[in-house]
Amino acid sequence: MSEFSAEVIGTMLMILLGNGVVANVVLSGTKGNNGGWIVITTAWALAVFVGVVVAGPYSGAHLNPAVSIGLAIAGKFSWAKVPLYVAAQFIGAFLGAFLVWLTYKDHYKPTESQAAKQATFCTAPAIKNKWSNLISEIIGTFVLIFVILHFTDAALGTEKTAIGLGSLGAIPVAFLVWVIGLSLGGTTGYAINPARDLVPRIMHAILPVHGKGDSGWGYAWIPVVGPLIGASAAALLNLYLHQA
Repeated sequence: MSEFSAEVIGTMLMILLGNGVVANVVLSGTKGNNGGWIVITTAWALAVFVGVVVAGPYSGAHLNPAVSIGLAIAGKFSWAKVPLYVAAQFIGAFLGAFLVWLTYKDHYKPTESQAAKQATFCTAPAIKNKWSNLISEIIGTFVLIFVILHFTDAALGTEKTAIGLGSLGAIPVAFLVWVIGLSLGGTTGYAINPARDLVPRIMHAILPVHGKGDSGWGYAWIPVVGPLIGASAAALLNLYLHQA
């Protein structure tokens, strides 16, 4: 598998399973209806685990433009590969969002809440305050990238141990995403990934979702800009700490 196809497939699986659990919990008539936040955060963590296990051996399993850019800033990934990875992540998110809609399309019509329908594609704030929402996304993504950088540069005694984004690394990354969701996700739904939010939001706008309402474009910049700022800050701090 090429790096490009690995990022496409890994991101597709992550979005399919991550947005899939949201659909299972919030749409009417599903087996998992009203399953709650712990169900959503747990399945999103496992969705990341699945994506990382599949893509990790081939691409490092970034699955997120913020990860690719953060690693590039930190000097751990080639800038020349960033556009290729981001394109693959966007394609994967497109496919994943489409498959969620295809799986749950019969449950959109009986669902009255437009917000619930939108939630199966993209995030929205619990309390609308663009600056607070932006800060939430910055902090969540900062934690994600800063800790990932420590996974990929771990040391035990004097021997460096590669706890990277491969099959072994999928476990700590899944726990990391889980705790971010449980601890920091209540404000904005913890997009922490521009591709995870923007591309499914586009799919919400173009797919024939019954009674879907607005796609929330006035908010859409926050889950893109916030993660990019958070990733950059984490990478710069990592550089500073390693140079100090």
